[in-house]
Formats: sequence, structure tokens, C-alpha cells
Amino acid sequence: MSVSEKRVFKKLGYNKNESEKIVGSLNKLLANYHVHYQKLRNFHWNVTGGDFFDLHEKFEELYNEAFANIDLIAERIRVFGMTPYSLMKDYLEHSDIEEVGTGLSSKEMVKEVLKDFQILVDNMNECAEKVADLGDIATEDMLIAFIKSVELHHWMLTSFIKE
Repeated sequence: MSVSEKRVFKKLGYNKNESEKIVGSLNKLLANYHVHYQKLRNFHWNVTGGDFFDLHEKFEELYNEAFANIDLIAERIRVFGMTPYSLMKDYLEHSDIEEVGTGLSSKEMVKEVLKDFQILVDNMNECAEKVADLGDIATEDMLIAFIKSVELHHWMLTSFIKE
């Protein structure tokens, strides 16, 4: 290779800068999703009261979906030849979603999940806009599916706690 020839990073047609923008956005979503996932597990294990059976099952359904989405996000990052966050300290450092304790009422737990859903949807929309601007329709498609699902869950849980 001559001095005038430069190696150009290309992964799936994206240059290094574009790939880093996509992966940075996906890693932020991954961090938020992981903290959300752990909160759902916390709520599944610790819900009590008259709503126990309904919410125990619902939280399990939600954390299973979150787990599947986490895997898809991490694998999408690997498609770009980069490394997804995988340490709890990274998730906590980069997440907008915050941990909570175990002493919440069932209604408080649902309100926390609804708050998390809003953060996730905002994060997903921001990420989808970024990847769409870069022409990454595969990641955009994945995010659109996530958004639709979270919006549906948000509606259902909002209806569940409505007085």
C-alpha cells in the first residue's frame, strides 16, 4: 500500500465515525434497558398485595421482553464490529433510568415502570432518528418494533392503575 492510499474503515457501508454514532446511541439504550430490566426483576420478586398475581405475571412478561431486546441491541452493536456495554457500572453510569428499592407499593412499582417506559421511548426515538439520518434502516426497524411494544405496554399499565 502506498503512502497516498489510506485504509478506510467500512463496516456495512458505514465509516468509523458513523458506526461510532450508531453504537454510542445503541449503548445508551442498552444501559437504560438493563437498569429497567433489573427493576422489573426487583418488582417481580417483591410485589405484594391484592395486585400480586396480576403484577407478578406482568412484570415477568415485561422483563422477558426486555431481556430479548437487550440481546438484540447488543448483537446489533456487534454487527458493527464494536463492543456493547456489559458491566453493571457502565449501565448505571450511562443510564437515565435509576434504581429503586424494594419497599414500593404495587401502584408505585407500576408508576416507576411507566416512568421508565417514557425514558426508553424517548431514548428509542432519539436513537431511531440518528440511525435514520445515517441510512441504517435495519437498526431503525428494530427500534420501531421496540417503540410500538413499549407504547402498548404503557397504555395497558396506565389503564391498570387508573382510578
